[in-house]
Amino acid sequence: MGNLNDLPENSVFIDAQAERDYLTYAVMSVKERALPQVEDGQKPVQKRILYSMWAAGQKPDAKHVKSARVVGEVLGKLHPHGDSSVYDAMVRLAQDFTVRYPLMDGQGNFGSLDGDRPAAFRYTEIRLSPIAELLLSEVDRGTVDFLDNYDGTFREPRVLPARLPFTLLNGASGIAVGMACEIPPHNLKEVAAACVAYLKKPTISIAELCAYLPGPDFPGGGKLISPRADIQAAYESGSGSVRVRALYEVEELARGQWQIVFTQFPPGCSAKKVLQELDEIADPKVKDPKKDKLSTKQLSLKQLTLSLIDAARDESDKATRVRLVIEPRTSKVDRAELIAFLFANTSLESSVGINLTVVGLDSNPSRKNLKQLVGEWAEFRFIAVTRRCQHRLNDVLDRLHILDGRKIAFLHIDKVIKVIRESDEPKPALMQQFSLTEVQAQDILDIRLRQLAKLEWIKIENELKALATEKEELERLLSSDTVMRKLIIKEIEVDAKKYGDDRRTLIMEEAPSSAASSKAPAVVDEPVTVLLSKNGWLRARPGHGLDLAQINFKTGDALLGAIETRTTYPVVFLDSHGRAYAIQASDAPTGRGDGVPVTSLIELQEGGKLCHMLSGDPETKYIFAGEAGYGFYTALKNLVARPRAGKGFLSLDQNELPLAPLLLPQDLNGLSLGCGSTAGRFLVFALDELKELPKGKGVKLIGLDKDAKACALMTFAGSKLALAVAVRGRVIKLVLEGEELDKHRSHRAAKGAFLPKKAVATKKFDA
Repeated sequence: MGNLNDLPENSVFIDAQAERDYLTYAVMSVKERALPQVEDGQKPVQKRILYSMWAAGQKPDAKHVKSARVVGEVLGKLHPHGDSSVYDAMVRLAQDFTVRYPLMDGQGNFGSLDGDRPAAFRYTEIRLSPIAELLLSEVDRGTVDFLDNYDGTFREPRVLPARLPFTLLNGASGIAVGMACEIPPHNLKEVAAACVAYLKKPTISIAELCAYLPGPDFPGGGKLISPRADIQAAYESGSGSVRVRALYEVEELARGQWQIVFTQFPPGCSAKKVLQELDEIADPKVKDPKKDKLSTKQLSLKQLTLSLIDAARDESDKATRVRLVIEPRTSKVDRAELIAFLFANTSLESSVGINLTVVGLDSNPSRKNLKQLVGEWAEFRFIAVTRRCQHRLNDVLDRLHILDGRKIAFLHIDKVIKVIRESDEPKPALMQQFSLTEVQAQDILDIRLRQLAKLEWIKIENELKALATEKEELERLLSSDTVMRKLIIKEIEVDAKKYGDDRRTLIMEEAPSSAASSKAPAVVDEPVTVLLSKNGWLRARPGHGLDLAQINFKTGDALLGAIETRTTYPVVFLDSHGRAYAIQASDAPTGRGDGVPVTSLIELQEGGKLCHMLSGDPETKYIFAGEAGYGFYTALKNLVARPRAGKGFLSLDQNELPLAPLLLPQDLNGLSLGCGSTAGRFLVFALDELKELPKGKGVKLIGLDKDAKACALMTFAGSKLALAVAVRGRVIKLVLEGEELDKHRSHRAAKGAFLPKKAVATKKFDA
């Protein structure tokens, strides 16, 4: 071996060079390929595609263009890599079954849920979708920095000025060197509510954020069955997993036959995949080549499959996007056993990982928790809006400067024209004679002579006045962080209202299925009537339309409430303190006895008495209010709590009781809300004045006279309202319409008008 001192000065050790090169490659793969930016939630290739299309005019209101054209633009100007990397990223952004909020509007074959490949880019057409404006509409308004492209001939934004955190909206999935991310998608309305909550209270805890953002919301829907504590733990650590199940319904057929129909799948599941899995179980192959026979487990699963399932087929079509039908071997097959078997042995129930690793504001990749993700985006948004306002203020100041020059030109129009005509160098002559700046003088020279002569004083004055007002408002925004924060919150709420939609993935905690428990009974979706007695005994009876007069109770007890629901729905109890408790409808005993004390299923808090019982689809919406006249509306799912001790839901004053919750129809358009008080007043206002909140006190519904209480709520559409009121111990029927109804119409928080006294008593009022 030679002497190291004899090596040339420019010698490089191979191990040191390899280490440096590999580190450079690792950093590049993390920052430039695999991980999204916390600001806009996009990977570099996605950002370049979106910006290139925006700059080229392929906006939501433009015509579709060939995908090949977009791919070529991106490759040539911004992303000099393979065309498949660009097209694959573009296709993913256009697949509504892959991303929660598609940023591309594709025309042609862009693949399918079953894994079919999209057509080549020479066949498909593309343009940006409307929601892409949330990422791009402010890109040319000074909000973000621009960098040179790979060869310095074009400029591209470092990040996109996202008006909402797309890191959470669409999620991301990527694998880099030593790092990976798996961010699930979320609902836009819930993400916006979480961002607003953070901006209003930066010290908010992750548990409080989870009240606004309860869990992922997948494009294909399904049901998230993980405990809320596990979901919160994943958000707190930035790592974890959740279990998601397919949604199904049991269809009753003729002659007692039935079949199971799956209509929503968890991520990564498709009808094709499930059919392949069932085929592999029913016709297994030898796994160990050294053995010439199937394992005991394979034989057992095969026998169980053949005894439970007669046929499985995919009936999905254009009208019904997802419809997987499973027919039982006979109508005698236990439904719960078959459903549990399917969940345990196919991808109809699967685990979805959570790994919140992103490139942060400091340009370093790291794992964040939910609060950090929301907080860093909020910080970026604050900077972006500040830069936008400063950019606009500069434009306004420049325009004011120009208009001041034009104003001088108008006031001395004849002299200006004379100077321009007679001077060899009119610009310095104008600057000297009228004390104009070079910019003002050049603007006057750029105006055609006939335009200069026709300049109108009123137009100049109006524009100057409007710009002065805008300048004052912009300076007010830039001088106050509080005012700027209010503007950001307002913009978030506007965007959420414009682009938001309802949650697709239900959140209902259930025990996960496993192969070992595939024969465990599952809850079958059936109609059921839940009964609660005055002494607090709970039971259920199968079916709807029961004759409640035939229900027997213990001596001294009687029916307090009955509700028709389904076994898969939650049953929620609201107590006198506004606390909500929830159980599954299937938890109520269905035997012929008197049931069980409801306190054996929930832990009623001290001093609380059960007032109301609700049940139905978790997405069903109700209005909740208290006697003090404050209220809001929300989905039933927001009352569901995992702990037996329930959750604080409706904020009430001391000695205030909750009013009976009011069920809302699915279509809220054109709906009015009627509110009554014990003072005999009645108020009607548009329902859209009411706020949707996950919990709390709500907003003022009706103003109350001294010692009066709110006592009734009702919704109606149209110009006629029938109601019944108690007058001196009698129930009076009233019909309000025309002018009689109009005098009760006003805005929320008004006291309303007194009800008419003339009416015909129909029956005695039973207090």
